[in-house]
Amino acid sequence: MRLTVERLGHRGDGVAEGIFIPRVLPGEVVEGEVEDGRMPAPRIVTAAPERVSPPCRHYRACGGCALQHASDGFVANWKQDVVQTALAAQGLSAPMRPMHISPPATRRRATLAGRRLKTGAMVGFHARASDVLTEVPDCRVLHPGLVAALPALEAVTFAGASRKGALALAVTLSETGVDLAVRGGKPLDGPLRARLADIAAAHGLARLAWDSEVVVTRAPPIVSFGSARVVPPPGAFLQATPEGEAALLSAVREAVGAPRRVADLFAGCGTFALPLADSSEVYAVEGDDAMRAALDAGWRGTPGLRKVTTETRDLFRRPMDSATLRDFDAVVIDPPRAGARAQTAELARAGVPVIAALSCNPASFARDAAQLVSGGYRLDWVQVIDQFRWSPHVELAARLSSGHTAPERS
Repeated sequence: MRLTVERLGHRGDGVAEGIFIPRVLPGEVVEGEVEDGRMPAPRIVTAAPERVSPPCRHYRACGGCALQHASDGFVANWKQDVVQTALAAQGLSAPMRPMHISPPATRRRATLAGRRLKTGAMVGFHARASDVLTEVPDCRVLHPGLVAALPALEAVTFAGASRKGALALAVTLSETGVDLAVRGGKPLDGPLRARLADIAAAHGLARLAWDSEVVVTRAPPIVSFGSARVVPPPGAFLQATPEGEAALLSAVREAVGAPRRVADLFAGCGTFALPLADSSEVYAVEGDDAMRAALDAGWRGTPGLRKVTTETRDLFRRPMDSATLRDFDAVVIDPPRAGARAQTAELARAGVPVIAALSCNPASFARDAAQLVSGGYRLDWVQVIDQFRWSPHVELAARLSSGHTAPERS
């Protein structure tokens, strides 16, 4: 079947007459067999001018990237368009700030898969829509410090994986070494515990956790947020690249200005709360108590910061109410992909003077932003932050203002 690609879908696949086609570009003519609404192995008949040679030798087999066949300029424009299209679907528009793109080889966290073989182990990323693993020793996305840890992940996989399934290896490059959190392995008995401790020592891992239980800590895996040094719990969420985190923090600072009191909702381990505490009192709310505790410990261990109060709270089930929110000069909100519909409704009623909104899902962001605009807010600007280079993943920062004045202080 011969088709002309019309556009890219939100997952980066081409779309032609309702058929999804991987690793193609708009305007390209392709041929191939169609199966269940997909053309899994297209042959390019006519290539688009934006098509380039993928920079990574693993690209064709690995499912970790989806857009290495497209020029950097095309990918940047497409991600900007994804955000603008999501906004337009909600009747919104906003000035677009210059886009930040993290450099190659800067991903400091990733989850790889590990499978035990008869004579060893294989670690890598799954092929697209498959359980086939592809080893990635020359990955162009991962930081070299994570690539260097692949032998350690193979040793852990050989020691602790069953032959029936793959391990999930969540690996983070901290300032003191590699932090590894493993899920899906054998039960942690005494011999396995000893073997894992030996592997951590032999490969210089900072910390190794097995199904959330810390097996060994050779050095606390430290991550700095501003002047604060934090030890996140195993497998905790962190921004994917230091460069992307810096761009997000810069956007947040520009959005909120110099508030006296700021609420940080979905605060994580303190990515924004702790740097903002250089000059503002912060109320940080996080649903995961281990991450909240890490944030609190980071604040208590850092002299010179303003007061940071923390609360463990499920903001989906118990959003902060509008009356409480009115006590703050600014709010930072960074929800998961689903957005924060209930919390946004309270923000819309509160009329906090300024909101710095972060999102990893343009569609849910646009929905929540429309709710705020309906409540009297103005969407001042949006900036795309591309931490997940060559993937369809889109993150953004935005500023919304209510026109209200900050609450007076005695």
